[in-house]
Amino acid sequence: MSGKISLALLASASCLCFASEALAIDASPIAEPSVIYAREPAPARMASAERSNMGGGFIEFLFGDMPQGGRYQRVPAYQPQPDYGYGGRRALLPPMDPQQSMRREEEAVDPAQRPLDPKYEKQVVEYHGKESPGTIVIDTPNKFLFLVQGDGKALRYGVGVGRPGFTWSGVKTVSAKKEWPAWTPPPEMLARRPDLPRHMEGGPQNPLGARAMYLGSSLYRIHGSNEPWTIGTNVSSGCIRMRNEDVIDLYGRVGVGARVVVI
Repeated sequence: MSGKISLALLASASCLCFASEALAIDASPIAEPSVIYAREPAPARMASAERSNMGGGFIEFLFGDMPQGGRYQRVPAYQPQPDYGYGGRRALLPPMDPQQSMRREEEAVDPAQRPLDPKYEKQVVEYHGKESPGTIVIDTPNKFLFLVQGDGKALRYGVGVGRPGFTWSGVKTVSAKKEWPAWTPPPEMLARRPDLPRHMEGGPQNPLGARAMYLGSSLYRIHGSNEPWTIGTNVSSGCIRMRNEDVIDLYGRVGVGARVVVI
């Protein structure tokens, strides 16, 4: 009995559905099919956009186009990624200059541990100047001291020279020579540096180093240094600094009265 009722309901529903479709076809003009180009993605069907008016249940199951899974799967919407001010591009930092990196590493090292630049080592070089053998020539801008040897040669040493405002030029003579000299800062230096000692005996801790050659009646000297890392720099108050081993070598090669040309 129940089977007959179900078949009767099914037949009546089919007639109603076909009749409504026939009326819709007679009342409406035939719509042209929409063209979907191959390169355009087909629109995603959303369950909420095509809700059926069949009332659900068994009839909607038979005549609706809903898949047997029960519901359409919602297509996840595209979520734009946040823009951090670069238009979607990754900010690229310029590569660090290798020389700049090396300079930073050197600055981080204790100055006393810095190796001497090889160009400031004592060496024999070509000399084509006009000065006679035995003359000392000091090239202030390039931080070199030359002892002219003759035959177009000279011994070249690295030196430290006066800092800005304390450089000078001229011609002097070696007026005196002292080993492990004592140091008495002049009044002009004490005015600038009141923290300096008034007198200091000679020795390894003395700023004048192992040897000193005094230049005329001036306060300037060619002397050694207990700060060899300052060679090749503008550092003094006008004196010419050398490494202790270099000033000892020069001291033994020149005598009092030697000509000194500072350029």
